[in-house]
Amino acid sequence: MSDKARAIFTIFQQKFLKDPLLIRAPGRINLIGEHTDYNEGFVLPAAIDRSIYFAMTPSRTDKCNVYSADLEEGVSFSITDLNPGETWVNYLMGVMDAFQRKGLPIHGVDCVFGGDIPAGAGLSSSAALCNGFGFGLNQIFDCKLDRLQLAKISQYAEQEFVGLMCGIMDQYASLFGVKDSVLLLDCRALKHEVIPVHLKDYSILLIDTKVKHNLASSAYNERQHACEQGVQVIHEKNTNVQSLRDVTRTMLYEFQDELGEDVFVKCLYVVEEIARTQRAAVHLKKNELVKFGELMYETHWGLSQAYEVSCDELDFLVSLAKGEKGKIAGARMMGGGFGGCTINLIQKDAVKAFQEKVLDQYIATFHIAPEFYLVKLVDGVAEMIDKNA
Repeated sequence: MSDKARAIFTIFQQKFLKDPLLIRAPGRINLIGEHTDYNEGFVLPAAIDRSIYFAMTPSRTDKCNVYSADLEEGVSFSITDLNPGETWVNYLMGVMDAFQRKGLPIHGVDCVFGGDIPAGAGLSSSAALCNGFGFGLNQIFDCKLDRLQLAKISQYAEQEFVGLMCGIMDQYASLFGVKDSVLLLDCRALKHEVIPVHLKDYSILLIDTKVKHNLASSAYNERQHACEQGVQVIHEKNTNVQSLRDVTRTMLYEFQDELGEDVFVKCLYVVEEIARTQRAAVHLKKNELVKFGELMYETHWGLSQAYEVSCDELDFLVSLAKGEKGKIAGARMMGGGFGGCTINLIQKDAVKAFQEKVLDQYIATFHIAPEFYLVKLVDGVAEMIDKNA
């Protein structure tokens, strides 16, 4: 058990004077397939060894008493009075609301949580928060929900209580992750193929820009709306088209004038990214990491120039990576955009020198220090059985 998990367990014992169920809910990365999940495309995510830990028991009342160890603040709310507010508690209320809407026999809980997923880095701390809490409710009250049902509950919480029109990739990857593997997730069928990842001489290095521009939430919803507009126009003459998953490049060009420049360019990026993700999965199965990495670079500049969700800081880091000839197979921005992390497929013996180079040049340019996270691929949300291990 990690020091963080043990600390959460201990804090719970001190606050509630009983032994809890202990749950690990990991964050996630996405190797390729960005902004394709809400277009019913393909993505290639994985759970990582950065997690939120939950210690939970029934409260024996309708009250939920929840303490955030990282923020050192507690909140109590009734499960019969779930009113959205402005803080992290919205996510938990959203999960609780979803359970109630299903008519499941749940009551209040006592809960302490905390973790080591850096906030604002695009590693889906919000999905881990919802998943861990939902998994705990499912275990404690024996609701017998499967992992896909739990992923949908977490997505509901983010959409209905937080107001972010997210796809299901983040929640799905955190729940279904497999050690040393990625998931080729079909976001239409909600089924996945497990692809083992043999990194050999490579590591996965995340570089956190330490910025999150204000455009992030509104721009995400705007991009989703542009995709929906494109589908609506094409659907009027091609009724089989239900999402951009059904659209080909040729078809899209036929409607270029009707769509208008902005919608056309946004839709073209998504159509190309769906195809690119499928090609990338083939390369990964063949352990062709250099060819896989080339597609990562393609994705980044598509996100930057066509989908327009990057920022100067992200573009700067990817350009630095591209300049490391033969050392970094691929790099791109990851997540919704306008800040957060780049993901780099880098040779192990090049990590230290590249970190030093980035640190020097990034601070000189942006006057802020980035952070670096070497991550490993792990199993998805799970109960931690041995509290003393």
